Amino acid sequence: MRQAQLLIVDDETDLLQGLQRMLAREFEELDISIQPDPSLALEFVEKSPVDLVLLDIQMPEINGLELLKKLRRFDQHLTIIMMTGYGTIEIAVEAMKNGAYDFITKPFDKTALFRTIGKGLEHNRLLRENINLRQRVCEKEPFANFVGQSKSMQRLYHGIRTTARTDYTVLITGESGTGKELTARAIHSLSKRRDQPLYMVNCPAIPEHLLESELFGHRKGAFTGAHRDQAGLFVEADKATLCLDEIGDIPVAVQTKLLRVLQEQEIKPLGSAKTRSVDVRIIASTNRNLEEKIKDHSFREDLFYRLNVVVLQTPTLMEIKEDIPLLTDHFTRQVCCELDLPEKHFSLEAVEELVNRPWPGNVRELQNVVRGAVLFCPDEVITSNYLRKPEGTGFFSGKLNTGQKTGIEAYKEAKEQAISSFTRSYVTMLLKETGGNVSRAAEVSGLTRAALQKIMRRHTILSSDYRNSSP
Repeated sequence: MRQAQLLIVDDETDLLQGLQRMLAREFEELDISIQPDPSLALEFVEKSPVDLVLLDIQMPEINGLELLKKLRRFDQHLTIIMMTGYGTIEIAVEAMKNGAYDFITKPFDKTALFRTIGKGLEHNRLLRENINLRQRVCEKEPFANFVGQSKSMQRLYHGIRTTARTDYTVLITGESGTGKELTARAIHSLSKRRDQPLYMVNCPAIPEHLLESELFGHRKGAFTGAHRDQAGLFVEADKATLCLDEIGDIPVAVQTKLLRVLQEQEIKPLGSAKTRSVDVRIIASTNRNLEEKIKDHSFREDLFYRLNVVVLQTPTLMEIKEDIPLLTDHFTRQVCCELDLPEKHFSLEAVEELVNRPWPGNVRELQNVVRGAVLFCPDEVITSNYLRKPEGTGFFSGKLNTGQKTGIEAYKEAKEQAISSFTRSYVTMLLKETGGNVSRAAEVSGLTRAALQKIMRRHTILSSDYRNSSP
């Protein structure tokens, strides 16, 4: 175990040496260093782990109060005890307001000196233990919503931890439903910017003519309807993290301005001739193949290489099939808790069927299948019967013989039809179960009320058709 380190700072060399000898006899576990030069004392603390500083107030060049502020700026948790003469007690009290732990007066009373140093060492020990505990908790929390122990997931966890220690731009790639947003949140939660907000921007959700203003801001009168200045998300996220979700879908004009931010770390609001420096960590995510988009000139190559500093790829569900039982169990417990239902679990046969299914919608699709099965199965054990998809969903089983005509439509159309059919079926069952109560249906499904209503409008589903239909 490392010895506790005490540093004594005083311009009186004789006093320093006397204190060192006296305290070494009383505190055998202490490694005691002395320094008459305040500037060198600051360098010492920056290079060596120090647990306690005994700091004189009255010193030439840099007085104790100035050095206290510099030490606290370097390490806000450093335990510092001020040494003062009787005539400067008011200054010592001021020092405590600026972060000093305690003060002692000269000439020293040995008993009081030993007691104060002992209390300071114990305070430092408890403080450091608390910081270490909080750090360990913080390191675990970002992975609270991740489930999986497969090699692919372990690689992802390692990538998140490694990336979080840097301030590099991160590009997260992967199919929809593979946890790109969770990955971005985990990186931010483990980073040095974790005490600042994470700003999430769903780029395709913002109309093209508004996206530039949302990101970079505008000045009053910059365009019709710009009645006041708007700072923009890059300014709001200064010293924080900005996640640009589905960056592959942003228009080329906005890509050009984004490239400038990444190159120069400065933005120019619409309608302004002045630039402003910003310190923003960028995390971008996409389910698109950006290299293919570069070929068709819908994505700038220079922006791609600016984003492509650190790349993390979230695995598809088919790549982590061995994690499906764990995910199923996790989602089952989650849904039971959300709906205040007795504990349920899937039968071995049902779990095996889930493992062997294709999952074009990845983890998000599995979560929805589990939600529906838990919701509609009245028993404790959920069997395969509750995994059957309604007729006409567009799903098929068996192997394709590419040498014969199969009559199967193109993948894109089949997928769209399957998703549309599943969505209609799921929402219909949801409204039947909740008696047409849209708020309750949104709560059960995990969607916002607005998102559910949007889906209902798209599929022409009326909640009034299901009122009083719940059991």
